[in-house]
Amino acid sequence: MSAIPSIRFDRLQTAATQAELADACSRWGFFQLTHHGVNANEQQGLLAAMRAFFDLPLPRKRAIARTAANPWGFYDQELTKNTPDWKQIFDVGDPEPDGPLAGCEPQWPVELPAFRPAMDAHRAHCERLSKGLLVAIAESLGVAGDRLAAAFEPSHTSFLRLNYYPLCAAPEAPASIAVPMQGHLGINHHTDAGALTVLMQDSVNALQVFNDGRWHTIEPDPGAFVINIGDVVQVWSNDRYTAPLHRVLANAKQERYSAAYFYNPAAAAHYAPLRELGEPRYRPIAWGEFRTARAAGDYADSGEEIQIAHFAR
Repeated sequence: MSAIPSIRFDRLQTAATQAELADACSRWGFFQLTHHGVNANEQQGLLAAMRAFFDLPLPRKRAIARTAANPWGFYDQELTKNTPDWKQIFDVGDPEPDGPLAGCEPQWPVELPAFRPAMDAHRAHCERLSKGLLVAIAESLGVAGDRLAAAFEPSHTSFLRLNYYPLCAAPEAPASIAVPMQGHLGINHHTDAGALTVLMQDSVNALQVFNDGRWHTIEPDPGAFVINIGDVVQVWSNDRYTAPLHRVLANAKQERYSAAYFYNPAAAAHYAPLRELGEPRYRPIAWGEFRTARAAGDYADSGEEIQIAHFAR
Protein backbone atom coordinates (compact mmCIF):
# COMPACT_ATOMS: atom_id res chain seq x y z
CA MET A 1 0.00 0.00 0.00
CA SER A 2 1.04 3.59 -0.59
CA ALA A 3 -0.27 6.69 1.13
CA ILE A 4 -0.72 9.44 -1.43
CA PRO A 5 -0.89 13.02 -0.10
CA SER A 6 -4.05 14.31 1.55
CA ILE A 7 -5.41 17.79 0.75
CA ARG A 8 -8.15 19.70 2.59
CA PHE A 9 -10.63 21.28 0.20
CA ASP A 10 -11.66 23.88 2.79
CA ARG A 11 -8.09 25.19 2.98
CA LEU A 12 -7.24 25.35 -0.74
CA GLN A 13 -6.75 29.10 -0.68
CA THR A 14 -4.01 29.00 1.94
CA ALA A 15 -0.37 29.21 0.88
CA ALA A 16 0.52 26.09 2.88
CA THR A 17 -2.16 23.95 1.21
CA GLN A 18 -1.26 25.23 -2.25
CA ALA A 19 2.33 24.20 -1.60
CA GLU A 20 1.05 20.74 -0.62
CA LEU A 21 -1.08 20.68 -3.78
CA ALA A 22 1.89 21.57 -6.00
CA ASP A 23 3.96 18.85 -4.37
CA ALA A 24 1.18 16.25 -4.78
CA CYS A 25 0.64 17.15 -8.45
CA SER A 26 4.34 17.08 -9.29
CA ARG A 27 5.30 13.92 -7.35
CA TRP A 28 2.19 11.74 -7.67
CA GLY A 29 -0.52 13.37 -9.78
CA PHE A 30 -2.88 11.86 -7.18
CA PHE A 31 -4.14 12.98 -3.80
CA GLN A 32 -6.96 12.31 -1.34
CA LEU A 33 -9.43 15.20 -0.99
CA THR A 34 -10.94 15.64 2.48
CA HIS A 35 -13.28 18.21 4.08
CA HIS A 36 -15.10 18.51 0.77
CA GLY A 37 -18.66 18.96 2.05
CA VAL A 38 -20.19 15.77 0.67
CA ASN A 39 -21.53 13.84 3.65
CA ALA A 40 -21.36 10.10 4.24
CA ASN A 41 -25.11 9.58 3.72
CA GLU A 42 -24.91 11.09 0.23
CA GLN A 43 -21.93 8.92 -0.66
CA GLN A 44 -23.62 5.77 0.59
CA GLY A 45 -26.77 6.72 -1.28
CA LEU A 46 -24.82 7.00 -4.51
CA LEU A 47 -23.23 3.59 -3.97
CA ALA A 48 -26.66 2.06 -3.29
CA ALA A 49 -28.04 3.57 -6.52
CA MET A 50 -25.07 2.19 -8.44
CA ARG A 51 -25.56 -1.30 -7.03
CA ALA A 52 -29.27 -1.19 -7.90
CA PHE A 53 -28.44 -0.31 -11.50
CA PHE A 54 -25.71 -2.88 -12.05
CA ASP A 55 -27.91 -5.55 -10.39
CA LEU A 56 -30.42 -5.16 -13.24
CA PRO A 57 -30.57 -8.01 -15.76
CA LEU A 58 -28.01 -7.57 -18.53
CA PRO A 59 -30.66 -7.19 -21.29
CA ARG A 60 -32.20 -4.25 -19.38
CA LYS A 61 -28.83 -2.55 -19.04
CA ARG A 62 -28.02 -3.13 -22.71
CA ALA A 63 -31.37 -1.58 -23.64
CA ILE A 64 -29.79 1.77 -22.74
CA ALA A 65 -26.34 1.02 -24.12
CA ARG A 66 -24.11 3.83 -25.29
CA THR A 67 -22.89 3.83 -28.88
CA ALA A 68 -20.21 5.49 -30.96
CA ALA A 69 -22.84 8.11 -31.85
CA ASN A 70 -24.16 8.63 -28.29
CA PRO A 71 -21.63 8.29 -25.44
CA TRP A 72 -24.22 8.30 -22.63
CA GLY A 73 -25.39 4.94 -21.35
CA PHE A 74 -24.31 1.44 -20.35
CA TYR A 75 -21.35 -0.43 -21.82
CA ASP A 76 -19.55 -3.68 -21.01
CA GLN A 77 -17.07 -4.11 -23.85
CA GLU A 78 -14.72 -1.14 -23.44
CA LEU A 79 -11.09 -1.35 -24.47
CA THR A 80 -8.09 0.36 -22.89
CA LYS A 81 -4.78 0.07 -24.71
CA ASN A 82 -6.75 -1.96 -27.29
CA THR A 83 -7.33 -4.62 -24.61
CA PRO A 84 -10.71 -5.51 -22.99
CA ASP A 85 -11.26 -4.23 -19.46
CA TRP A 86 -12.97 -6.42 -16.84
CA LYS A 87 -15.77 -4.03 -15.97
CA GLN A 88 -19.21 -2.64 -16.71
CA ILE A 89 -19.80 1.10 -16.90
CA PHE A 90 -22.56 3.68 -17.12
CA ASP A 91 -21.73 7.14 -18.48
CA VAL A 92 -23.88 10.23 -18.04
CA GLY A 93 -23.23 13.80 -19.11
CA ASP A 94 -25.16 16.81 -20.33
CA PRO A 95 -26.91 16.85 -23.70
CA GLU A 96 -24.35 17.83 -26.33
CA PRO A 97 -25.43 21.05 -28.11
CA ASP A 98 -22.56 21.18 -30.59
CA GLY A 99 -19.34 19.53 -31.63
CA PRO A 100 -18.90 15.99 -32.96
CA LEU A 101 -21.48 14.58 -30.49
CA ALA A 102 -24.18 17.22 -31.04
CA GLY A 103 -27.67 15.94 -30.24
CA CYS A 104 -26.62 13.24 -27.78
CA GLU A 105 -28.96 12.79 -24.81
CA PRO A 106 -28.51 10.89 -21.52
CA GLN A 107 -30.33 7.58 -21.13
CA TRP A 108 -31.89 6.52 -17.82
CA PRO A 109 -33.17 3.21 -16.35
CA VAL A 110 -36.94 3.76 -16.13
CA GLU A 111 -37.34 1.07 -13.45
CA LEU A 112 -35.14 3.02 -11.00
CA PRO A 113 -36.79 6.43 -10.40
CA ALA A 114 -34.30 7.38 -7.65
CA PHE A 115 -31.30 6.76 -9.90
CA ARG A 116 -31.27 9.99 -11.91
CA PRO A 117 -31.64 12.34 -8.89
CA ALA A 118 -28.72 10.60 -7.18
CA MET A 119 -26.52 10.96 -10.27
CA ASP A 120 -27.49 14.60 -10.84
CA ALA A 121 -26.75 15.52 -7.23
CA HIS A 122 -23.35 13.84 -7.31
CA ARG A 123 -22.42 15.47 -10.61
CA ALA A 124 -23.22 18.87 -9.07
CA HIS A 125 -20.96 18.13 -6.08
CA CYS A 126 -18.12 17.04 -8.39
CA GLU A 127 -18.45 20.11 -10.60
CA ARG A 128 -18.20 22.36 -7.54
CA LEU A 129 -15.10 20.55 -6.30
CA SER A 130 -13.49 20.56 -9.76
CA LYS A 131 -13.94 24.31 -10.18
CA GLY A 132 -12.37 24.96 -6.78
CA LEU A 133 -9.48 22.62 -7.47
CA LEU A 134 -8.79 24.20 -10.86
CA VAL A 135 -8.50 27.65 -9.27
CA ALA A 136 -6.03 26.31 -6.72
CA ILE A 137 -4.02 24.46 -9.39
CA ALA A 138 -3.76 27.64 -11.48
CA GLU A 139 -2.56 29.60 -8.46
CA SER A 140 -0.08 26.86 -7.55
CA LEU A 141 1.40 27.34 -11.04
CA GLY A 142 1.81 31.08 -10.41
CA VAL A 143 -1.05 32.40 -12.56
CA ALA A 144 -4.39 33.97 -11.70
CA GLY A 145 -6.96 31.59 -10.27
CA ASP A 146 -9.47 32.25 -13.04
CA ARG A 147 -6.90 31.85 -15.82
CA LEU A 148 -8.01 28.32 -16.83
CA ALA A 149 -11.76 28.75 -16.42
CA ALA A 150 -12.38 30.05 -19.96
CA ALA A 151 -11.59 26.60 -21.37
CA PHE A 152 -14.78 25.30 -19.71
CA GLU A 153 -17.12 27.98 -21.10
CA PRO A 154 -19.86 28.31 -22.24
CA SER A 155 -20.44 24.64 -21.37
CA HIS A 156 -18.00 21.87 -20.63
CA THR A 157 -17.96 18.23 -21.73
CA SER A 158 -17.51 16.71 -18.27
CA PHE A 159 -19.25 13.46 -17.41
CA LEU A 160 -19.81 10.94 -14.64
CA ARG A 161 -18.80 7.31 -15.11
CA LEU A 162 -20.08 4.56 -12.84
CA ASN A 163 -17.78 1.53 -12.72
CA TYR A 164 -18.71 -1.99 -11.67
CA TYR A 165 -15.99 -4.65 -11.49
CA PRO A 166 -17.55 -8.15 -11.34
CA LEU A 167 -15.72 -11.14 -9.90
CA CYS A 168 -12.95 -12.26 -12.23
CA ALA A 169 -11.77 -15.87 -12.39
CA ALA A 170 -8.39 -14.90 -13.85
CA PRO A 171 -7.07 -11.60 -12.47
CA GLU A 172 -3.58 -10.66 -13.61
CA ALA A 173 -1.40 -7.72 -12.57
CA PRO A 174 1.81 -7.37 -14.59
CA ALA A 175 4.66 -5.85 -12.59
CA SER A 176 5.59 -3.66 -15.55
CA ILE A 177 3.65 -1.25 -17.75
CA ALA A 178 2.05 -3.99 -19.82
CA VAL A 179 -1.32 -5.49 -20.57
CA PRO A 180 -2.07 -8.96 -19.17
CA MET A 181 -1.11 -11.86 -21.42
CA GLN A 182 -3.48 -14.48 -19.93
CA GLY A 183 -5.79 -12.90 -17.35
CA HIS A 184 -7.44 -9.51 -16.87
CA LEU A 185 -7.15 -6.10 -15.28
CA GLY A 186 -10.24 -4.18 -14.23
CA ILE A 187 -8.92 -1.28 -16.32
CA ASN A 188 -5.64 -1.42 -18.20
CA HIS A 189 -2.98 1.26 -17.68
CA HIS A 190 -3.79 4.75 -18.95
CA THR A 191 -3.78 8.44 -18.18
CA ASP A 192 -7.00 10.46 -18.11
CA ALA A 193 -7.48 12.71 -21.12
CA GLY A 194 -9.23 15.63 -19.40
CA ALA A 195 -8.27 18.14 -16.73
CA LEU A 196 -9.23 16.49 -13.42
CA THR A 197 -10.85 13.28 -12.20
CA VAL A 198 -12.88 13.17 -8.98
CA LEU A 199 -13.25 9.55 -7.81
CA MET A 200 -15.52 8.13 -5.14
CA GLN A 201 -14.80 4.46 -4.45
CA ASP A 202 -15.86 1.72 -2.08
CA SER A 203 -13.49 0.01 0.37
CA VAL A 204 -11.99 -2.57 -2.03
CA ASN A 205 -8.29 -2.00 -2.74
CA ALA A 206 -7.83 -1.95 -6.51
CA LEU A 207 -6.65 1.43 -7.81
CA GLN A 208 -2.92 1.57 -8.60
CA VAL A 209 -0.61 4.35 -9.76
CA PHE A 210 2.77 3.84 -11.45
CA ASN A 211 5.38 5.87 -9.62
CA ASP A 212 9.14 5.54 -9.24
CA GLY A 213 9.21 2.52 -11.52
CA ARG A 214 6.60 0.39 -9.78
CA TRP A 215 2.88 0.06 -9.12
CA HIS A 216 1.50 1.44 -5.86
CA THR A 217 -1.95 0.47 -4.54
CA ILE A 218 -3.93 3.49 -3.31
CA GLU A 219 -5.73 2.49 -0.14
CA PRO A 220 -9.25 3.97 0.09
CA ASP A 221 -9.64 6.67 2.74
CA PRO A 222 -13.22 6.45 4.06
CA GLY A 223 -15.14 9.59 3.15
CA ALA A 224 -12.38 11.09 1.01
CA PHE A 225 -12.41 11.49 -2.76
CA VAL A 226 -9.38 10.50 -4.81
CA ILE A 227 -8.28 13.21 -7.23
CA ASN A 228 -5.93 12.83 -10.15
CA ILE A 229 -4.83 15.33 -12.74
CA GLY A 230 -5.23 14.56 -16.43
CA ASP A 231 -3.47 15.28 -19.69
CA VAL A 232 -4.96 18.79 -20.01
CA VAL A 233 -3.36 19.93 -16.74
CA GLN A 234 -0.07 18.34 -17.76
CA VAL A 235 -0.08 20.39 -20.98
CA TRP A 236 -1.06 23.61 -19.19
CA SER A 237 1.71 23.06 -16.63
CA ASN A 238 4.28 22.42 -19.39
CA ASP A 239 5.14 19.11 -17.67
CA ARG A 240 5.58 20.54 -14.18
CA TYR A 241 2.63 18.35 -13.25
CA THR A 242 2.44 14.92 -14.88
CA ALA A 243 -0.80 13.05 -15.54
CA PRO A 244 -0.27 9.79 -13.65
CA LEU A 245 -0.35 6.40 -15.31
CA HIS A 246 -2.86 4.28 -13.39
CA ARG A 247 -4.87 1.07 -13.61
CA VAL A 248 -7.46 -0.95 -11.68
CA LEU A 249 -6.96 -4.52 -10.53
CA ALA A 250 -9.48 -7.27 -11.18
CA ASN A 251 -10.49 -9.38 -8.19
CA ALA A 252 -11.54 -13.02 -7.81
CA LYS A 253 -13.12 -12.56 -4.35
CA GLN A 254 -14.69 -9.10 -4.15
CA GLU A 255 -16.82 -7.00 -6.46
CA ARG A 256 -15.97 -3.30 -6.62
CA TYR A 257 -17.85 -0.08 -7.36
CA SER A 258 -16.56 3.41 -8.05
CA ALA A 259 -17.82 6.67 -9.56
CA ALA A 260 -15.41 8.83 -11.56
CA TYR A 261 -16.26 12.39 -12.60
CA PHE A 262 -14.12 13.60 -15.50
CA TYR A 263 -13.84 17.41 -15.58
CA ASN A 264 -13.33 18.16 -19.26
CA PRO A 265 -13.08 21.39 -21.29
CA ALA A 266 -15.67 22.81 -23.69
CA ALA A 267 -15.96 21.06 -27.04
CA ALA A 268 -14.39 24.00 -28.90
CA ALA A 269 -11.59 24.63 -26.40
CA HIS A 270 -7.92 24.68 -27.36
CA TYR A 271 -5.20 24.25 -24.74
CA ALA A 272 -1.45 24.76 -24.72
CA PRO A 273 1.30 25.32 -22.13
CA LEU A 274 0.90 28.51 -20.11
CA ARG A 275 3.27 31.08 -21.58
CA GLU A 276 4.62 31.97 -18.12
CA LEU A 277 6.07 28.48 -17.75
CA GLY A 278 8.85 28.68 -20.31
CA GLU A 279 9.45 27.30 -23.77
CA PRO A 280 6.32 25.30 -24.66
CA ARG A 281 6.78 21.55 -24.88
CA TYR A 282 3.49 20.99 -26.72
CA ARG A 283 1.70 22.40 -29.73
CA PRO A 284 -1.86 23.70 -29.11
CA ILE A 285 -4.41 20.88 -28.91
CA ALA A 286 -8.08 21.01 -29.95
CA TRP A 287 -9.97 19.29 -27.14
CA GLY A 288 -12.97 18.21 -29.24
CA GLU A 289 -10.80 16.44 -31.80
CA PHE A 290 -8.55 14.89 -29.15
CA ARG A 291 -11.54 13.62 -27.15
CA THR A 292 -13.20 12.11 -30.22
CA ALA A 293 -10.02 10.29 -31.24
CA ARG A 294 -9.51 8.88 -27.73
CA ALA A 295 -13.14 7.77 -27.50
CA ALA A 296 -12.91 5.86 -30.79
CA GLY A 297 -10.47 3.46 -29.16
CA ASP A 298 -13.06 2.54 -26.52
CA TYR A 299 -15.08 0.61 -29.09
CA ALA A 300 -12.53 -1.08 -31.32
CA ASP A 301 -8.82 -1.60 -31.86
CA SER A 302 -8.18 1.61 -33.80
CA GLY A 303 -4.41 1.37 -33.72
CA GLU A 304 -2.14 3.42 -31.49
CA GLU A 305 -4.13 5.37 -28.91
CA ILE A 306 -3.73 9.14 -29.33
CA GLN A 307 -1.73 10.79 -26.53
CA ILE A 308 -0.48 14.26 -25.76
CA ALA A 309 2.98 12.96 -26.68
CA HIS A 310 1.82 13.14 -30.31
CA PHE A 311 1.68 16.94 -29.86
CA ALA A 312 5.13 17.32 -28.29
CA ARG A 313 7.41 19.89 -29.91
